[in-house]
Amino acid sequence: MAELITIGEPLVTYVSKDMDRGLVESLNWSKIMGGAELNVMVGATRLGHTTEYVTQVGTDPFGQYVINEIGRQKVGNSYISTSSDYWTGHQLKELVSQGDPATFNYRKGSAASQMEKTRIDEIDFSEVKWAHLSGIFPGTSLTARETFRYFAEQLIARGIHTTFDPNLRPPLWESEEVMRQTVNDLAKQGEIVLPGINEGKILMGSENPEAIADFYLSNGGITHTVIVKLGAAGAYVKTKSGESYTVPGFKVDKIVDTVGAGDGFAVGLLTAQLEGKNLKESVRRACAIGAMAIMTPGDNDGYPTAEQLEAFYQTQK
Repeated sequence: MAELITIGEPLVTYVSKDMDRGLVESLNWSKIMGGAELNVMVGATRLGHTTEYVTQVGTDPFGQYVINEIGRQKVGNSYISTSSDYWTGHQLKELVSQGDPATFNYRKGSAASQMEKTRIDEIDFSEVKWAHLSGIFPGTSLTARETFRYFAEQLIARGIHTTFDPNLRPPLWESEEVMRQTVNDLAKQGEIVLPGINEGKILMGSENPEAIADFYLSNGGITHTVIVKLGAAGAYVKTKSGESYTVPGFKVDKIVDTVGAGDGFAVGLLTAQLEGKNLKESVRRACAIGAMAIMTPGDNDGYPTAEQLEAFYQTQK
C-alpha cells in the first residue's frame, strides 16, 4: 500500500565522467538509474513516504539493474512487470560545467513503452492519496499514451489528487504539434499543473508566468492550481480562486547538473502536501529540493532526507 503512485519509464543512464568532452569524446562513464517519474518516487521515499512505481522492464541486464536499484531505494515495486519481447530503455548523458547536458536515448520500442492498459486493473488504489503524472511516458508510444490515459481516468474516478508535469521531450513525439496538443490535453487531468517557463513558450506561446497559469486554469479540466517554475527565481503560483504570488528560489554555491531539478520540485510539493502543509509552504519546499538537486551530478542524488532538508534550510538564513 502506498500514499503516492506514478507511472513511467525507468532509464539506465551512462553518465560521462569527462567534463565538457561530449558524448563522442568521453571515455569514462558511470551507470545510474534515472527516469523523471521514478526520480520523484525516489525523492518521496527518501523523505519517509510510501510509494509505488508502475512500469515494465525487459528481461535483460539493464532491467535487472533497474529492479535491483528500485529495491535498494525502497520504492514500491508491486507493479513492476518484465517482458522478454522488449528491452529496457537506456541513454548516454554528457557531463558539462555549464548549461543542460546533451543526452542520447535508446527508448523507441522499449518494454515500458509497450505496457498495456490492462496492467492498471491490477493496481490497489485504496490507500493512494496523490499521483504524479508526467508528459514523458505518453510520448514514448501510442500504447503508452492509451495506458497513461486509462491510469489517469482511474485516479480521477477514485478522487485521488493529481499533479501533472509537462516534462517535454520533443524527440519522443511524432511532431512538436502532436506533443503540444497531447500534453495540453493531458494537463487537464492534473489538479496541479507544473510547467516550466520555457515549456510555456512551447506549449502556449508565452513566457509570461501569469499568462501560462491562466492558460491551464482555463483548460476545461480539473486543474485548480498552476505553479510555473522560474528556475533560480523560484516559482509563480496562481489558483482558480484568483490567488497569486511568487515564492522565491534558493541560492546555491555551484550548479553541477540541472537534470532532476524539476523532478525534485515535484518531490518537494508532493511530500509537503502529503504532510498537510499549505500551498505556499509546499512550493517553498519544492524550490528548496529543486535547488539541492542541481548541486549533484546524478538525476536524483541531491534529493534529501528530512534531516538534510532541514540543514539546507538553515544554510539559507
